[in-house]
Amino acid sequence: MTFNNSAGYSAVGAGGAASAPGLWKRLKHVKIYRVVFIVSFVLISVALITHLYVVNVESEENGKNVYKSRSQLEAFEDFSSLKAADLKLRIDEMMRIKGTVSVELRELESRRQKLQFDISSYNQRIDELKQEMSRQQTELDRLKISVEQAQVAQQEAVLRNTPELALPKPLFPAQLPPTMPPLDANEASRCQMSTCFDHSRCSLTSGFPIYLYDPDQYPVVGTGFDVDGFLKTTIKQTLGYNTHLTDDPKAACIFLVLTGESLPEHETVRNNRYTLPVVPELRNVTGLSAAKLQKLPYWGGDGRNHILLNFARRDLTPTSGLAVKTVDTGRAMIVQSTFEASQFRRGFDLLIPPILGPPGGDVWQECAPMLPARRKYLMSFQGELKVQNTSKSIDREAEALDDFIVEHLTEMASGRTQDKFLLQFQCIPATEQKFLSPFRDWSLCGTDSSRRSVLKESTFALILAPERHIVSSTYLQARLYEALRSGAIPVILGGDQVHLPYAETLDWRRAMILLPRARITELHFLLRAVPDTDLLFMRRQGRLFWERYFSSVQATVDTIVTSLRDRLGIPPRPIQNIVAQSVFNGTFVPLKSDPPKNLWGPIEPPIRVQLSGGTTQPLLVQSREAWNDWGDPFFLYPQLPFDPVLPSDAKFIGSHMGFRPIGHGVGGAGKEFGEALGGNHPREQFTIVMLTYEREQVLMDSLGRLYGLPYLHKVVVVWNSPKPPLEDLRWPDIGVPVSVVRAPRNSLNNRFLPFDVIETEAVLSIDDDAHLRHDEILFGFRVWREHRDRIVGFPGRFHAWDVNSNSAWNYNSNYTCELSMVLTGAAFVHKYYTYLYTYWMPQAIRDKVDEYMNCEDIAMNFLVSHVTRQPPVKVTSRWTFRCPGCPVSLSEDDTHFQERHKCINFFTRVFGYTPLLNTQYRADSILFKTRIPHDKQKCFKFI
Repeated sequence: MTFNNSAGYSAVGAGGAASAPGLWKRLKHVKIYRVVFIVSFVLISVALITHLYVVNVESEENGKNVYKSRSQLEAFEDFSSLKAADLKLRIDEMMRIKGTVSVELRELESRRQKLQFDISSYNQRIDELKQEMSRQQTELDRLKISVEQAQVAQQEAVLRNTPELALPKPLFPAQLPPTMPPLDANEASRCQMSTCFDHSRCSLTSGFPIYLYDPDQYPVVGTGFDVDGFLKTTIKQTLGYNTHLTDDPKAACIFLVLTGESLPEHETVRNNRYTLPVVPELRNVTGLSAAKLQKLPYWGGDGRNHILLNFARRDLTPTSGLAVKTVDTGRAMIVQSTFEASQFRRGFDLLIPPILGPPGGDVWQECAPMLPARRKYLMSFQGELKVQNTSKSIDREAEALDDFIVEHLTEMASGRTQDKFLLQFQCIPATEQKFLSPFRDWSLCGTDSSRRSVLKESTFALILAPERHIVSSTYLQARLYEALRSGAIPVILGGDQVHLPYAETLDWRRAMILLPRARITELHFLLRAVPDTDLLFMRRQGRLFWERYFSSVQATVDTIVTSLRDRLGIPPRPIQNIVAQSVFNGTFVPLKSDPPKNLWGPIEPPIRVQLSGGTTQPLLVQSREAWNDWGDPFFLYPQLPFDPVLPSDAKFIGSHMGFRPIGHGVGGAGKEFGEALGGNHPREQFTIVMLTYEREQVLMDSLGRLYGLPYLHKVVVVWNSPKPPLEDLRWPDIGVPVSVVRAPRNSLNNRFLPFDVIETEAVLSIDDDAHLRHDEILFGFRVWREHRDRIVGFPGRFHAWDVNSNSAWNYNSNYTCELSMVLTGAAFVHKYYTYLYTYWMPQAIRDKVDEYMNCEDIAMNFLVSHVTRQPPVKVTSRWTFRCPGCPVSLSEDDTHFQERHKCINFFTRVFGYTPLLNTQYRADSILFKTRIPHDKQKCFKFI
């Protein structure tokens, strides 16, 4: 095969075979060392070229790797030529060098870390110095503002040039009334305050002290008579609660003598005479004794400054006009329910309602709901015209007129009309009537419960006046009392002749319709023309009068005393504050707080606030409003949210005391706005009241956020927990006083207690977990200053009608375009409303708040809307609050909402209607979202 292959190869490659033997011959003659040399040269050349190429490429890519690559190649080259022992030594040396370098690197890293720590420490120190500088700058600003305020106050004091006045001295020293000769009967019948009253005993600063003769020790009735036991006990007890009562007769301004209900059935006081009608069963009764009046230790001969109280309670029979036996009462005032026109001394004697209610307490359950506006009967009347047979001639004209009135009313009730009337002119005599009236008058019918059931279904209650010479009778007063109690609007036919209780102060045309008898034919037309708004207004006003002045013995006695005091122009006693008791035995040391990042107004220290009424306001220009609208006239409140506002130019012309106009009156944008309060009221501050219960850390965080808040006067923390604060609890220093007040008990009503440490009109009620920025608080404060009589706050809620039951309200916290409540967990209110909440609002509402431990904010909204008939004001876009890290609150439980549903409906029953009103807007600052020049600032950046 080999040979064949060789032969084939030779045959195929015949042309190359000839040269191959020649090349092989030449190679055989070449020596082997030359071949080795050539191969070595080639390899070295390739290595050098490769090395040069790699070095050039790496130097172009990264100059830093040149030496490294070169050292690696050289090492490779060196190592290739080294022996194993040399290589080991070289490796050991390299390891030693590596260790040395590692140690150096660790030292460098340690030094670097130390330098970084030093830098961090220096930065922290710099931040601390900056904070301290900011704190010192804030304190400097406070001092500057304090100096400016002191300078302005000094200038105002110089301009005012009115020194502090001492209390005026009484005209005469305190002494018993001197004995004077008895007054002539004709002169006594013309008694007025200027002729029969000794004003020198009643100083403006006296506080109107009154003295009550003990009816058991000083009886003024004759043999066989005695003052009703219930009245004696109740009046003494009731007056005991009155702040004007004194046991020092030398200091007394007036002396009260309780005379009735004391006379058997028919006896009554008439101006300077005490009359006894001729009734067979009373012939041997002597009645009021003139001798016993003269024996009163302080009567003074003519009864100056004495008040004879003749109450009617069980027997409502009016007795007047049939004088058989007279008793001289001298200059004493007569206080009773029945008077003749010729013997009622207007402006001197006092007309009062009969005492038909309980001694005191809540009376809302006696009242009927105010809605619907129009009830089943358009008008009702139950009564019978009866008169005792006497020798007095009968007034035929009056009798004919009464017959015509009855005939027309009967025809009106039976006519073709959709209106329903309930008119009864013959009925069973009332249980309160024991004898016939001595003059023509309309007696009562049935029982109190039967009359009440009719009046609760009547829109109007007709009251027919007695004889023309009678200006008031007990029957008329009893009908008025019952109509107001049941919400039936009184319509007095003959109203041009009658006198109404407390007419000097009460505006009765706001609660009833007074018509002369000649309007009888127009009566139906007039009643149908009254709109629903007027119906509900008069019904609400009538209920206000009844609850405040008629409903109980306490209300009647207080109203009598207040009417006499108001007549004399003496200011009432100041309302009592709740004395705050600190939870600390000593003082706590506050911690420094961080300065505020943003200042939204001048930082000023707490200014001295004077919230004292008393003798500083002897003449109240709003006395009539106090009687007829808001609050009550029984006490003097430090300030009212309804105080009148001065004209704009008054702050620059003569009445600039305390005003801080923006830009000194020129105005301005954000910069000038932030430097002064401006507005329509003098500068003022506000107090924060924060209710807390065993959430110390949450409270501390909330207090710390208040540091640097402008216009903040004080923080009052109401400590609702029975456990005192921890001794190691660290309280922050916020730049203003912090009063931690111990609550009487754990109650949400404590949020609205009028503590004496609250010295400002503005009160910011806030929860301990509420997060509010400073600018939000200040904006709410500025808005409140323009709406002082309303609640101004942040979270809005509303009451929604339950369409399923169609008879109840639901509490709703959903997002809405119409709200009716602002939660007092973050809201401004006037301190005046804390007095009303604590002393004036029905106790049943506060009890319900304690029962549910809920709804105090709803109660305050009800109260303010009831007094003002205005909705609250919501500010900013906040709808709720988030408190990261706070414990779960009660408001997150479904039971919380169910209780609030019940609260709204219960409060509605207590008030007789739902006073909440809807509003569809919220307040934002004036320049909010307004494009302004770059050199101007907005009032608030985010509001």
